[in-house]
Amino acid sequence: MSSIHLHYDVSGEDFTRAGEASGLVKKRLKALGYNTDAIRRVAIAMYEAEINMVIHADGGFVDIDIYPDKVEILLSDRGPGIPDVDKAMQAGFSTAPDNVRNLGFGAGMGLPNIKKYTDDMKIDTELGVGTKLYLTVRVNEA
Repeated sequence: MSSIHLHYDVSGEDFTRAGEASGLVKKRLKALGYNTDAIRRVAIAMYEAEINMVIHADGGFVDIDIYPDKVEILLSDRGPGIPDVDKAMQAGFSTAPDNVRNLGFGAGMGLPNIKKYTDDMKIDTELGVGTKLYLTVRVNEA
């Protein structure tokens, strides 16, 4: 199999559609026969990143490249950027507003969970411009 490229737009402040892209990618990976561990890790990392795009940014997009041995994901938003990446990586740290927390989101586990469920994670952020997450999940034999 050669690589497969997928692209999804993520709407800002639309919690009803948050997670659509990760759900569609999960279905695609299942149909392609990827192992359940890789599918689970991709779905969790993507969902967490999508929620962050909805909470903290005005949406963005996700580009996914599926290879036989790995899945590469680029998530790019138009948000305010992350002022302190080290602090944002601490479990429990959150800048989510109260209205978002009242919906059950914004517990400060997004970036730590993304890191936990990926094999490689790179954050490129610029204040006032936005954030890009580059993620890689390696696919092991089932």
